[in-house]
Amino acid sequence: MPAIHRLSRELANQIAAGEVVERPASALKELIENSIDAGSRRIDVTVKGGGKRLIRVQDDGKGMSPEDAQLALERHATSKLSRLDELMSLSTMGFRGEALPSIASVSHLSLRTKTSDVSYGVAVRVDGGTMGAPSEVGMPSGTVVEVAELFYNVPARLKFLKSDGAESSQVSRTVTQLALGHPEVGFSLANGARRVLQYPPVRTLDERFFQVYGDREDLVKVGKKAAGVVIRGFVAALTRHGAARGVQNVFVNRRVIKDRTISHAVHDAYARATVKLRSPEIHLFIDLPPDQVDVNVHPMKAEVRFLEQSLIHELVRRAVGDALGQPSSAPMPVGLHSTEPSTSTSNPIPRAIPGITSGISPASHWLTVPEIMRVARTEEVRAASQLNPSSIVTDLDKDAALDKSGPLMPLGQFRDTFIIAVDNEGIAIIDQHVAHERILFEQVVAQLSTGPVTGQRLLTPIVIDLTSAQREALEARTAQLEQLGFEVRDFGGESIQIVTIPGLLERTEAESTVRELAADAEGFDVGAKVNDVIRCLAATTACHAAVKANDRLTHDKMLYLLDGLRRTEYSTVCPHGRPVVLRLTRNEIENSFDR
Repeated sequence: MPAIHRLSRELANQIAAGEVVERPASALKELIENSIDAGSRRIDVTVKGGGKRLIRVQDDGKGMSPEDAQLALERHATSKLSRLDELMSLSTMGFRGEALPSIASVSHLSLRTKTSDVSYGVAVRVDGGTMGAPSEVGMPSGTVVEVAELFYNVPARLKFLKSDGAESSQVSRTVTQLALGHPEVGFSLANGARRVLQYPPVRTLDERFFQVYGDREDLVKVGKKAAGVVIRGFVAALTRHGAARGVQNVFVNRRVIKDRTISHAVHDAYARATVKLRSPEIHLFIDLPPDQVDVNVHPMKAEVRFLEQSLIHELVRRAVGDALGQPSSAPMPVGLHSTEPSTSTSNPIPRAIPGITSGISPASHWLTVPEIMRVARTEEVRAASQLNPSSIVTDLDKDAALDKSGPLMPLGQFRDTFIIAVDNEGIAIIDQHVAHERILFEQVVAQLSTGPVTGQRLLTPIVIDLTSAQREALEARTAQLEQLGFEVRDFGGESIQIVTIPGLLERTEAESTVRELAADAEGFDVGAKVNDVIRCLAATTACHAAVKANDRLTHDKMLYLLDGLRRTEYSTVCPHGRPVVLRLTRNEIENSFDR
């Protein structure tokens, strides 16, 4: 007797179902995608028991003839493909012709369907893969599929399903994702007698996104078009998102997918802005020619393969990176838009409230916009040398490339910690320490792209004691420390000698900085990427070199910080993820006073 034999049709279908139907939500996904491919404009979903007891999908699509209805329940029968070359240019959600027969093999499935050119429809029932005789049925045009008792004949699969609540949550997520990808289609979801979701058809992605998530000020909009690829969507703003994992929806040609290339590009975009670990909330919609992406690489069509993988990676990284440079609500203030002529040449006496406000210099109220810009540029040059004489590079020729409306107008400090500034759009409260930290961090990273950071040799080296683990961790990162302008030598025992420090760092900060760098180095994984290590160490160095809370700033220094912040690529957070600016818009202020 031969050892190899053909599997029965029922067993083959159940094996196929194991690949396609993982849980009720995956069966529902296949049914909804069939409805979308049928040209439906309205899809109503009902589930019971999280989809384990019942999944019902009704649509208003074009329906099927009696012959097609029976064929649709056969394996490898589809209307989406007829030639091999069409497989590489698919524009439909489904194409294999496996979903319906696979689902029917592990459930009690009933199919009712009707086309618009006939007066009655057809009903077909399949129990555990066994098809019954078709019958006529009265119904509106479209299709209704009911799946009852999923996995009733596969107890081993049934016991691995989660609770009704957990499966219901996955069903809701699936419907939401498909609704996001197809805003022109109306969706509804009922869990038993309770209406869970209701999304009427709309014209644009923005409208559908508002239906699903409401007004999300913690997200920034993504938009980029290049090389025939269009990238749209929304991602978590830097100032609003912590380390907890957020919802991540990625669509390629309207298909929900998981892709390492895109995930890496998103991670890379956030890593360039902050060293804080992030798994941010993202909703990205990528459209490209069908022949540039292969969707036939996963049983559940959950993964794709790009023809130009590196191109997609770079476009996504740039699109997200550009979006992260935008604030989450009101734009970063960009200057004074005064139209009042100069009416006086005398300046009022600067006033300060000790410990509350200081450094106020309202002289710019009496200057025209060109004069403000000229004074601001002059004061910026003078202030630069006061803050970091060896590391600050000021290029006044770059002003033309900046926002033409100029820098913010600082009013003063609050408790010598926050800079209060205004423009015609409202009031900005800036944390002086994290603002300066962001400026220095980007300057260090920019300098590292051309060579090591310039160091200053100490006349008297500083000797400090570390734990054995910290000392060994620093020794292992000697090359990265030298790139940042540090030279640290062994001094015997558990002591080390700080010989050289970066030019931007004061001697008084050297010991605390190296101690924190040692703690950072001790926490790195053995396989940590060199670039990630350098950026983390650079962020720590910038933090210690920046002005501190309770440091009194002159008006010149405040002008320098505000203009420097405006020049940074990511002005909303420091490298460690702390917010830089609190914005009170003019509308918010007026509404608070009932104006």
